[in-house]
Amino acid sequence: MGQRILVVEDDDGIAVPLVRTLSREGYEVERVAEGATAVSRALGDGFSLVVLDLGLPDIDGLDVCRQLRDEGFAGGIIILTARDGELDRVVGLDVGADDYIAKPFALAELLARLRALLRRSAAALTVATPATPEGAASAGTLAVDADARRVFSGDREVALSTKEFDLLELLDRNRGAVVTRERLMDEVWDENWFGSTKTLDVTIARLRQKLEDAGAEARITTIRGVGFRLDDGAADA
Repeated sequence: MGQRILVVEDDDGIAVPLVRTLSREGYEVERVAEGATAVSRALGDGFSLVVLDLGLPDIDGLDVCRQLRDEGFAGGIIILTARDGELDRVVGLDVGADDYIAKPFALAELLARLRALLRRSAAALTVATPATPEGAASAGTLAVDADARRVFSGDREVALSTKEFDLLELLDRNRGAVVTRERLMDEVWDENWFGSTKTLDVTIARLRQKLEDAGAEARITTIRGVGFRLDDGAADA
């Protein structure tokens, strides 16, 4: 069975050809037209990725994205919208989206972005009995399990989006060393990303907040003009 994709789009002129194209690519595709339905379907039925329009008839797509992340949806989210301003992109990423494509769009570009995101999120939806990785027994100790794509602060699992996990895993792999902004952009967003580097700052800020909320004994330090470093010890109050 192919990976499951939920298309959330109320415009038949966009949704019908998009669903047809994705189905031909071998994905299992479901389409819904309302935000409330999208939240319940995405949370309850093992979707790997959500393609999300913002201009929905009942709930703004940004609120849908926020609800999905707040409820622990770990798959990819690509926002698809006619809102093309820099502020709209930043707000979309700030509430948990992994990518942002403006309408009108080329199907080839969407497919390239989608494939790149699915490659990174394929392991994130593995269903397993929660278990704390070895070494995470102490309260607040940050443990990153790259194979299972799971993060723990002590015995508490931290729910991260695909891009948040990819950033943290790369920083953790180089814990104590500076990782440049260029390397983070290249390895986490890859060659298909043509957006602003503000995307990195927004995602780092969101990741910092989640680590702080989880009481993690680790902090992301900004090295101005260079990049970021993951250090042991909680963030300063």
